Amino acid sequence: MTVGLSLGIVVGYLLFALAVGLVAYRVSESTAEDYYLASRSIGTVVLLFTTFATLLSAFTFFGGPNLAFAAGPEWLIVMGTLDGVLFAVLWYGIGYKQWLIGERHGYVTLGEMLGDRFGSVGLRALVAGVSLLWLFPYVMLQQMGAGEALVGLTGGTVPYWGGAALVTVFMILYVVLAGMRGVAWTDTVQGLFMLSVVWIAAIWVVSAVGGIGAATGAMVEARPEFGSFGGGVYTPGFIISTAITIAFGVTMFPQINQRFFVAESDVVLKRSFALWPVLVLLLFLPAFMLGAWAVGMPVEVPEGANVLPVVLAEYTPTWFAALVVAGAMAAMMSSSDSMLLSGSSYFTRDVYRPLVGTASERREAWVARVGVAVFATLAFVASLFRPGTLIEVGDTAFSGFALLALPVICALYWDRTTRTGMVVGVAVPQAVYLLVVLSSVIPFVPTLPATLAGGWDVALGLMVLSAVLTVGVSLVTTPTADGDASRFAVAGD
Repeated sequence: MTVGLSLGIVVGYLLFALAVGLVAYRVSESTAEDYYLASRSIGTVVLLFTTFATLLSAFTFFGGPNLAFAAGPEWLIVMGTLDGVLFAVLWYGIGYKQWLIGERHGYVTLGEMLGDRFGSVGLRALVAGVSLLWLFPYVMLQQMGAGEALVGLTGGTVPYWGGAALVTVFMILYVVLAGMRGVAWTDTVQGLFMLSVVWIAAIWVVSAVGGIGAATGAMVEARPEFGSFGGGVYTPGFIISTAITIAFGVTMFPQINQRFFVAESDVVLKRSFALWPVLVLLLFLPAFMLGAWAVGMPVEVPEGANVLPVVLAEYTPTWFAALVVAGAMAAMMSSSDSMLLSGSSYFTRDVYRPLVGTASERREAWVARVGVAVFATLAFVASLFRPGTLIEVGDTAFSGFALLALPVICALYWDRTTRTGMVVGVAVPQAVYLLVVLSSVIPFVPTLPATLAGGWDVALGLMVLSAVLTVGVSLVTTPTADGDASRFAVAGD
């Protein structure tokens, strides 16, 4: 199969997604609530799969198998089991309460909800600013993944920048047209497609090497340490802190947190988080095990390359490898379109609107669309510099968002939380973590450790600090007259 035909399969799939977006555009209402939240009308299957597809990014499709290939299959325990269950619990504890509040007051963003509760435009802008800050590297991650995927699929015929540019153009077009309704519809199709192709890929490859027993035996023979739990990077500190920061970070991702508002009923929400751990494990099991099994296969993975395309190129036909890369591109676009849509809502409603006052729906819609294009373009330019591996870039974003979670939980469940407590609890840990991140990339900034002895992530300590500051400062400050704790007191919580 020619490179042109392989590339045609990928582009054809992206065009199909764009066509779904056009259909959604034709049936959508011209309101902000419909554009950002699909008029809060999403049912169980679509909510489950749009959340599923939104999270299945380059971090999952390429970063995860790469880590399993390098460090062992325990990554499945971290992401597939611990995070699957922990995020479901947080979906109930945070998401259900947010849905009740959003249904009652019509909130669209997390910043809008918190700003109204504490009577603070500043807090609203702070939450939006922090969210947009950490959203940037995660959008960039998808562009990096797309660039690397097409380099691997075409043998370098399509350069890295070309793959990154391709997914950037499509995600800008898609978000500008589709809104939440189109994103959710396409995510459902893409989620089912990704789940199917990764299982077919696993069965195909394992059959070619003689079955699960032979694949596992060859893996253990090549890397004996892969046959026992723990060791290497998988220290208790690494496993626990990674699982916690990723699960709490996912809960605060704008594109995920905003989905807590879109369910058409509480029954839909409860069904979705109950099914979540099963769905996550169904995807991660074949993807991550293919990465781990690859160490025992007669394949050579070039340094810096993604292991999954190399394995597929060796054991499956070229057309099927192209389909799997199309599935990976679908994962990246599902994440990117949701991020850009949520990012535009955070910018227009929590930054632009407080600064310029309420504008017409039409004007805000155009501001949102221009913001999408600018944000995606800047992330594309940054992706060309490849500032780290997919795992490193993704982990940076997860940890940054995780620092928001405990102050938000305090606000949702503790009436005594004050505006000052929230501002300090959010701002101080974020400033420290930003300094940690910048110290690794800016020469004149003293390097600060991102991990401590035993593999403990510094972000886990900063999460504890965020809770201590939120509670401690709230206890010594007085609630402002503009705040209204009763706005978070809703039936059913």
